[in-house]
Amino acid sequence: MAKFNRAGARAAVTSPVTTERAPTGRTHEGAPGYVRDAKGELFLLAVSNMVGEDTFYERAGERDARYRALVHQVAVEDGEWLARFLPWLRGTANLRSAPIVAALEAVRARLAAGEHGLNRQLVDTVLQRADEPGEALAYWTSAYGRAIPKPVKRGVADAVRRLYTERSLLKYDTAGRAFRFGDVIELVHPAPDPAKPWQGALFEHALDRGHGRGADVPDALPVVAARARLMAASVRERRELLPDVGGAGVTWEALAGWLQGPMDAAAWEAIIPDMGYMSLLRNLRSFDAAGIAGEVAGRVAARLTDPAEVAASRQLPFRFYSAYRNAPSPRWGRALDRALTLATANVPAFAGRTLVLVDTSASMSSGSIARRSTVTPVQAAALFGVTLAARGDRVDLYGFADGVFLHPVAAGGSVLAEIDRFCARVGEVGHGTRIAESVRRTYAGHDRVVIVSDMQTMRGGVSESVPERVPVYGFNLGGYRTAAMPAGGWNRHEFGGLSDATFRLIPLLEAGTNADWPF
Repeated sequence: MAKFNRAGARAAVTSPVTTERAPTGRTHEGAPGYVRDAKGELFLLAVSNMVGEDTFYERAGERDARYRALVHQVAVEDGEWLARFLPWLRGTANLRSAPIVAALEAVRARLAAGEHGLNRQLVDTVLQRADEPGEALAYWTSAYGRAIPKPVKRGVADAVRRLYTERSLLKYDTAGRAFRFGDVIELVHPAPDPAKPWQGALFEHALDRGHGRGADVPDALPVVAARARLMAASVRERRELLPDVGGAGVTWEALAGWLQGPMDAAAWEAIIPDMGYMSLLRNLRSFDAAGIAGEVAGRVAARLTDPAEVAASRQLPFRFYSAYRNAPSPRWGRALDRALTLATANVPAFAGRTLVLVDTSASMSSGSIARRSTVTPVQAAALFGVTLAARGDRVDLYGFADGVFLHPVAAGGSVLAEIDRFCARVGEVGHGTRIAESVRRTYAGHDRVVIVSDMQTMRGGVSESVPERVPVYGFNLGGYRTAAMPAGGWNRHEFGGLSDATFRLIPLLEAGTNADWPF
């Protein structure tokens, strides 16, 4: 009888997040825990780390200290890997604080170890919005004082040349910032970009603003001059000037204060053409409350569903669910469903039968994924679970905690409404985290198992609950230190984060190809 040459035999493949083969640690719920290598632990922590925020099992200080220690280790051991990872973390994964902290901590560790290459690049590449040079300097000075190393200054200066424009000055250079544009310029001394002949005048004007000097606006800065004219208009004249707000760099946040009156339909309709994608998502409810015209709403919906706009916005998929919950009007539902489909393009449709398990335990249903978010971890997990189930008719979706519940997903329905229906069942089967038992109860000859959880299970044996020939994919939303199963090979693989970016690795593994990092 053949032992190896059997139908369905798969090529041995590896994935990037690797653990030890046998457990030497414990999960937070006491099950045997598999310790990851430093890069794998850093990756999973970084893609789920909002910096300075508590999670269910870790206090903010403890979590941030672990993050810094991992960054220091990897920055010295493999700076090239970090130089690829951090721009991906800021760009594709669309996180802000975690990559900025990592870049600055990496430079500190590398300088202490005598490593001088890459440091300027590490800082420059994670600063992608015009308020982030000041954010980086504020972090460094609050942590390590005002003695700022040259690579940090030069990296910030490179970012300033890329990011400082008239519109960004008007949006972000406010008195409430510890480091205003002028402060940043004085500290890092950026040379104006020769390809931007107006930038020298912009830097000088930023210095004047910061020092309270009431100099006239240079002719080279027409947008700043237009804003000054709007501000000089009397309050009773301002509604007549609404058609001019776009050309003066007025943001929706500033418009109500400038008008000194309500944001009615006319105000929203004047500013909507100049609003960014995320701003549109955040304000759908306000558009309805103001009663914007159907034609304008149609243009908003068209932007929300434009594939190029969705891709350029780099919105995490849960943002669409948050917008749906905040603005449940049928006017936006179809557009948000379409936008979510575009934003989860990497979530595959599998051949064969797939078992998907979504963790509905207390650690997943308590709190939110970020301080300013209303979305809970279980809602983010349900988004991916329902999306997987909606991709094919041979997917069995279960919620689990102490027990399990089967959740059928109808083909062709609203994914967003289905997420709501799934989340309404949280608590139905208890509040514990029993991954292994849940897998054993639900596995019935499936071709693969996908688990979406923080992976802090109460009992071990997750890997043993499924035959070795069947791949198990753990999608980790917690980023805690130990894994609930071995990973990196042996048909056991772990991914993480709140975006769909790492889902594209699964088809590679299924095709018998080793999967590398998603950057």
